[in-house]
Amino acid sequence: MGRILGACLVWLLAAVSAQAGPWPREPGHSFIAVSGERDDAGNSYTGIYTEYGLSRRRTVGLEVSHTNVGETSVMLWYQKSLDRGEGPNKLSYATGFGVIRREGAILPLSQVALMWGRGFSGPWDGGWLSAEARVKVAGKTEEVTVRQGLTSIQYAYLTPEIVSKLDLTVGLRPTPSWAVVNQLRLEARKDADFSAKLATSVVYDLTGPARLEIGFVAPLAGPSEPALRIGTWLEF
Repeated sequence: MGRILGACLVWLLAAVSAQAGPWPREPGHSFIAVSGERDDAGNSYTGIYTEYGLSRRRTVGLEVSHTNVGETSVMLWYQKSLDRGEGPNKLSYATGFGVIRREGAILPLSQVALMWGRGFSGPWDGGWLSAEARVKVAGKTEEVTVRQGLTSIQYAYLTPEIVSKLDLTVGLRPTPSWAVVNQLRLEARKDADFSAKLATSVVYDLTGPARLEIGFVAPLAGPSEPALRIGTWLEF
């Protein structure tokens, strides 16, 4: 049970970490990311994340993830900027709908998010700040056995599994080719203790549109294990 819970937490934490925050994708431009994460308990996550810019303020995407305990999720999402592209502050909201395959059952999955961010100049090559509040609701099957006389009848109910998250990010660019990203991840679940993690990554611009990310996730509070993260993405 601990292994399954840990893998679910990895999925919930890592599934959105590659997203670009409140900044919309340029019209006609695409973004593809592949990432993986593994903690000391052996829990692992692999994800593919894509974005496509529909217009100056609208972006759509697809997110596919898989954990080592056999959970697979697919989600389509839509993001719209709430600002008019003027000024340093960027504000967006996002909604998504999909399915998750858990223990052989196909269950519904949805999310809503509100994101803020801004870039800044300063030491080295500048950086950015962002905050993202997200609520994800996944279907969960619960079974109840009821006795009617000498007969036991088992009923299955679909109940919501709700996770609330807040991610606070500070990114710095020591050089145009390097970035250091620190993210504080806060999470609240109804069936688990509050958790907090600090994720630190180094991102390097490879040849052309490719980038490489290597990072470490340190638990600060709650039931979690240290984890290593590696990912790569393309922008075109």
